[in-house]
Amino acid sequence: MATLTAWKFDDPDQAEEATSVLQDLHHLGLINLIDAAWVTWPAGKRGPKTHPLHHPTALGAVGGGFFGLLLGLIFFVPILGLALGAATGAAAFKLTDVGIDDSFINDVREKVTPGTSALFALTDAAVEDPVVQAFSRFHAELITSNLSAEQEKNLRETFLAD
Repeated sequence: MATLTAWKFDDPDQAEEATSVLQDLHHLGLINLIDAAWVTWPAGKRGPKTHPLHHPTALGAVGGGFFGLLLGLIFFVPILGLALGAATGAAAFKLTDVGIDDSFINDVREKVTPGTSALFALTDAAVEDPVVQAFSRFHAELITSNLSAEQEKNLRETFLAD
């Protein structure tokens, strides 16, 4: 079962550093990293900047559009308002189909603000204690949404690269 995880950091640069830790954990076999992206939002900036990881398994797993859609809905759709109309509704519907609900999106939107950063990861098969220990030094806030097997299947079918 895949897990979508978001870690919020109180420093705009820590998510990028945590991405390296996550990749190290993957290489050690302590977590299966399907794909990831991070967001930096320096204080005083109008909006965040997104950074896709482009993990080697990402294209075969969920395609490149998943994190673009997710991060777009979280951070950029509220700025655009209703201008996107039906396209926004269709995108949100796709995310609901794969188990990412409004509460996850709203939690992230409320917590990731100017002066912070966030790491988003789609993973499975984590060895919990070493992963928790590796991330403890960051004092990050963890937000997570577990996907059922059916939701994971829907995620792969919805966002699989052609």
